[in-house]
Amino acid sequence: MAFEYTPPKYAQLIAEMERRIESGEYPPGSPLPSEHQLMSEFGMARPTVVKALGVLRDNGWIITQQGKGRFVRGRPALAAGQHPRTGRELLERREIPSVTRLVSVGLVKAPRRIAAYLGQDAGASVLLRKTVVDQDGQPSEIVAVWLPPQVAEGTALAASKELSQGVRRQVESVAGVGLDHIVEHLTARNPDKEERELLGVGASAALLDLYAVACDATGKAWVVLQTVLPGDRHELEDAYPIR
Repeated sequence: MAFEYTPPKYAQLIAEMERRIESGEYPPGSPLPSEHQLMSEFGMARPTVVKALGVLRDNGWIITQQGKGRFVRGRPALAAGQHPRTGRELLERREIPSVTRLVSVGLVKAPRRIAAYLGQDAGASVLLRKTVVDQDGQPSEIVAVWLPPQVAEGTALAASKELSQGVRRQVESVAGVGLDHIVEHLTARNPDKEERELLGVGASAALLDLYAVACDATGKAWVVLQTVLPGDRHELEDAYPIR
C-alpha cells in the first residue's frame, strides 16, 4: 500500500529558511528570528526548531555567536545541492535507458553485510536490483539496490524496466517515512567473476566498493545502495566547508 509522504516539520522549516535567505528576505549578516519567534510563526515545538537551526548551521547557512544569537551567513559556497555526496546522488538517480542497462531484478538471499545493514537475519530474502552504467562507450560502474521485499512489492523497483524516478521517491512512498540520512562505507577489493564480465576488467583489478545505507530519523535502514567502481576509471572527490 502506498502512502502520501509529507516531509517532517524540521525539514519544512529548513526549506523555508533557505528560501528566505536565498531570496534576500534574510540578507547576510542580519539576525535570525529567535527560537520563540519561529515557534510562534510556524507552530512548532522548540526541539523541532532547534534541530532545524542546527542543520542550517552545520550546512553553512547561518552562524551562531556566543551571547549574541544566530546570524545569516548566506548561501554556502558549497551548498549540498551543488555537490551531492555519492550516496545521495545514487538515491536520487534515475535509470536512463541510453546509459543504464538493467542486469537483473528479483529476490535473493541477503549477504551477511547487507542483512546487517537492513537489520535482518543473514540469508533472509531481499530484493536486489542491479544495473550497469556505461560512460564513454565502456562500463563505468555497477549499481545494486538492496531492500526488504515489502518495500519493493508492487512498485517500479521490482519491475524489469528502467526507473523513471529515483529510488528515494519509491521507497518513501511505499514505506510512508522520510529518509533522513545516509551512512556510507567504502572498501577496496578485487572483482568476482560476474563483475569481471560486466565491467570488462581483469581478476587483479582494484575495485572501489561503496555502500550507502539510507535511514529514517530513528536510524532504521530502509534501503542499501551499492556502487562498484573500477579504480582506474574513477576518482572520488568530496568538498565541504571548514568551520
